[in-house]
Amino acid sequence: MRIFYILLSIILLSSTQVKSQAKGFAPDPEPRIIKFYPNPAVSFITFEIAKESNKTYTLLIFNFLGKKVKEVPDVSSKTVVNLSDLSRGIYIFQLKEQNGRVTDSGTFQINK
Repeated sequence: MRIFYILLSIILLSSTQVKSQAKGFAPDPEPRIIKFYPNPAVSFITFEIAKESNKTYTLLIFNFLGKKVKEVPDVSSKTVVNLSDLSRGIYIFQLKEQNGRVTDSGTFQINK
């Protein structure tokens, strides 16, 4: 009976992948322009941005409830953010262009 469930799971998984490919979904349409480390972080996190020279970005950090806890204007290609005033938890970041368009986003964790 256990083998039956395993085979059924494999069949359902493969049929789902075929349907998504048939509809034209791409696994990763745009390469990410931001890298961040370490994750989980303790007292600081580094964001590296492969940005275009003519664009200005702002980095916004939100707690898991959606409250903005940090804003870093005019982000450079390598920006270190001090996290010592934030408590342990999961945080969301957004990288915004000057016109307000969100270019990239993600989550990171703080362990203290």
